[in-house]
Amino acid sequence: MITIHCRANLQPLTNMEKPPLRDYTATNAASAPPLLNTLTPSRRTSSNRAFAAVYTCAIVALFYRHTQTLLSSKTLVSFYVTLTFFVSDLILAFNWASGQAFRMRPVYRKEFPENLEKVVKTSDLPGLDVFICTADPYKEPPISVVNTALSVMAYDYPTEKISVYVSDDGGSAFTLFAFMEAARFAAHWLPFCRKNDIAKRNPDEYFATDYKMSSETEDIKIMYESMKMRVKHVVETGKISEEYNTSDEVCQVFSQWSIDGFTRQNHPTVIQVLLDQNKDKDITGNCLPNLVYVSRQKSKTSPHHFKAGALNVLVRVSAAMTNAPVILTLDCDMYSNDPTTPLRALCYILDPEMQSNLGYVQFPQEYHGLNKSDIYACEHKRLFKVHPVGYDGLCGPNYVGTGCFFRRRALCGGPSTLILPEIDGLCPDSVVNKPLTAPSVLELAHHVAGCNYENQTKWGSKIGFRYGSLVEDYYTGYRMKCEGWRSIFCYPETAAFLGDVPFNLLDVLSQNKRWAIGLLEVAFSRYSTITFGVKSMGLFMGLGYSYYAFWAILTIPITTYCLLPQLALLNELSIFPKVSDPWFLLYMFLFLGAYGQDLLEFVVDGGTIQRWWSDQRMWIMRGLSCHAFGLTEFVVKSIGIPAEGFNVTSKIINDEESKRYEQGVFEFGVPSPLFVTLTMAAIINLLSLIIGLVHFIVDGGSNKEGLVMQLVLTGLIVMNCLPVYQAIALRSDKGKMPTKTTVTATLLASAVYVVASLFLK
Repeated sequence: MITIHCRANLQPLTNMEKPPLRDYTATNAASAPPLLNTLTPSRRTSSNRAFAAVYTCAIVALFYRHTQTLLSSKTLVSFYVTLTFFVSDLILAFNWASGQAFRMRPVYRKEFPENLEKVVKTSDLPGLDVFICTADPYKEPPISVVNTALSVMAYDYPTEKISVYVSDDGGSAFTLFAFMEAARFAAHWLPFCRKNDIAKRNPDEYFATDYKMSSETEDIKIMYESMKMRVKHVVETGKISEEYNTSDEVCQVFSQWSIDGFTRQNHPTVIQVLLDQNKDKDITGNCLPNLVYVSRQKSKTSPHHFKAGALNVLVRVSAAMTNAPVILTLDCDMYSNDPTTPLRALCYILDPEMQSNLGYVQFPQEYHGLNKSDIYACEHKRLFKVHPVGYDGLCGPNYVGTGCFFRRRALCGGPSTLILPEIDGLCPDSVVNKPLTAPSVLELAHHVAGCNYENQTKWGSKIGFRYGSLVEDYYTGYRMKCEGWRSIFCYPETAAFLGDVPFNLLDVLSQNKRWAIGLLEVAFSRYSTITFGVKSMGLFMGLGYSYYAFWAILTIPITTYCLLPQLALLNELSIFPKVSDPWFLLYMFLFLGAYGQDLLEFVVDGGTIQRWWSDQRMWIMRGLSCHAFGLTEFVVKSIGIPAEGFNVTSKIINDEESKRYEQGVFEFGVPSPLFVTLTMAAIINLLSLIIGLVHFIVDGGSNKEGLVMQLVLTGLIVMNCLPVYQAIALRSDKGKMPTKTTVTATLLASAVYVVASLFLK
């Protein structure tokens, strides 16, 4: 195995964004420079390429057979059935081919943060601006957002170089109140973490572990629980009691919410400096990180561009107030699990060999609270862990919306084409030499957070996070790669960040539907991955991005293979090769080869067979539900018909749902169109399997061999739909399938069967 060692260049750097490196040549000229990171190519590269060559030949053979069958079709039924499979297999072949980009040159990296202090002085480390986004205090509990902020404020990093900006797109006084409480608690929590060298610096997670008991710990816990109780009380009662308004200044802050017409969709900019490192100290006398609450101006007449718009406001506000050269973006529920994470990122950001075109360092999204089988496949192992390793061997992983360290410069044009913002004070190399609370600083911050500020500017198109897709993270990373930036995938043994997962199926499918629509918006835009992407980044990176951009069209082959063979089986029509036919072996190889490689990759990366089964089951469920609805909604929007917008996924945990989730029981509960199509397919497959087996056993005759593949496929779908059958017939809890959904799905299944019977006979 080849390992590439990346050592720090000993020559001082001149760019003002890059801190000066210590020069060791005078004291130890013979010694090698300290090792910051290594790169190791995967051992599976050769076998991946060999298998791809063989599988490509099999795909060519499949389309040869489809073409033969089409040309020799003697009936309309045969022609249209073959044509349907031809189109479906063409989509599957494209999906497989684009996925090979991840297997061409996977690499693994390792960083050595302990060597960083040998390269750069602590006082010369770059400043770090942390962006945390929240949008709804009822779906994203403020205490959870507070825990995320406290976990990064307590990083093993100079506190005077950390600034945390909280974007509250819900414009909620409750969120601001929570952070006022957090600011006071931070003065005790941060020195406690440093003194006791705590690894988990999210208070909620720390006190849920077997922590070391002491009087100091108990005092901190009482303080935290008291804060938590006050925050929850405010949210539950829907008002901030007078007892919490401890000063005229606090009363004045919250009086902004008393303005007539103040709503979450329509309100002025609110910026509140909660902690100022130049003024605020912890209980040991050390300075505290900056903590700034930002709620941008909203107006019903001005587009706000969802999360991308909120992030761009934070880019501008932070530029006006601190302008750190490194930016960390975090989701509100994605807390820091390793206090050394910034140092790991700097092992790449400060590496002179990478600095010229390194745009960002992406950490994987990892989750706590997953049940043993991960029934909803929320781990997204391929998206967040397996595929980024493949991306990393090309131009680097995509931005996934959280756990990402950006160079601020990378948000202002390509590596060789700096695009300056319209105000000098927003430039990435601008130096802020005034206090956060200086009138001129606050005036500029309020100005750039206005809802009309971006009019006639390049924000969202050439500068900052990009507009034009519901998946702003995917689109922003993609456009940055097209501009010439590359990225690094940092995958340490200890998870850098941990987040929450949805505990019910509807939230999971709704989130995936939003992703599907956003990805299609990229796929069919002027910056399509298959045209503009391939031209700008090269074939493999373009294909890699296309794998996800066209994700939702997988609903076509999934729906085809989940319905057409089954409907044909109900009508005793054979549509696949007989077992004795040589073509049968081709179909078996294509199926087992794809599934086998998928299982191998999943398990090698630390997954279990149980979780792999859940993952492929959700692949089918998504194709039958959210991807179908996502594709339909995208088409509807494309022809000018208004459709549903952005929805926030709930982070509220229901005790009953949580218990069922831990037991591995699916949560249906609420009637939804997303469940109707899924239930309809489950009903058709179950009836098809029962009736097909009866035909096969009782009167199979000469057609017996021709039904084997259909029976096997139907049996596989039925096994994957077991949670649906249980929810329909075997459960009485609140998470069972709603009767309305079952009745609607049964009627639709009957209608589909009648129409199919008229066509297939």
